[in-house]
Amino acid sequence: MKNIITYSCLLLLVLSSCKTRKNTVLKTNAASSKPKYTAESYIDRFKDIARAEMKTHGIPASIKLAQALLESGSGNSDLAMQANNHFGIKCNIGWKGKSILKDDDEKDECFRVYDQPEDSFKDHSEFLKKKRYEALFKIDKMDYVSWARGLKEAGYATNPKYPELLIGIIERYQLQRFDEKNYAWDRVRSTDEQPVLIKDEVQNEPVTKPVAGLKIYEVKSGDTLYSIAVRFGISVLDLKSINKLNQETVYIGQLLIVSK
Repeated sequence: MKNIITYSCLLLLVLSSCKTRKNTVLKTNAASSKPKYTAESYIDRFKDIARAEMKTHGIPASIKLAQALLESGSGNSDLAMQANNHFGIKCNIGWKGKSILKDDDEKDECFRVYDQPEDSFKDHSEFLKKKRYEALFKIDKMDYVSWARGLKEAGYATNPKYPELLIGIIERYQLQRFDEKNYAWDRVRSTDEQPVLIKDEVQNEPVTKPVAGLKIYEVKSGDTLYSIAVRFGISVLDLKSINKLNQETVYIGQLLIVSK
């Protein structure tokens, strides 16, 4: 009888704790599927939604794409692949959707989960409507440099090199072309299977040296933190510190700072 009472109490405790959590918590330790994107294929995939959001909300498409590339590892991070969260937006007060727990600055932090990647791009626009970011919308939409610096000043990221990172990514992949009102969209040639994108020429050097001498490297197949560190003459600890990495894993298509 005593065992039955004990079991019943435990069951009630578990049920009550589940009810107090409004969000659905997903597994974070499941093995991720193979990377889907390179940086360029990621840009091809999401440039349309970035331009649409620019038209609706006034956020430069170049800035949105650069942030997404950086935050999601070109769409190959666990958070992007498991939760369709491409901007690393956390749950915060008032979030009523599904969530996923993942270590970040602290252990088991709550991140938003979306049904589709495009939902993440749209929510990013809503996120930037907060009062702390209102000064950004006084900046010319064509001035991606001031937008990048404004995001840092408004507290979007703690990395002191965040503006240079965004600017470097934009200039490496010429993302500013998507900000132009009369941008000539990539032509699409239909096939029986799926559309084939005929892309514009895009610079694709292994390493880019953007603003302030900051070097950015796109992770390739077979790369490890150690091999990248050796290649660019820095320590693994410095590589992790510069890029705010809290794990040893890197993803194909991930963009890393490789200079101090």
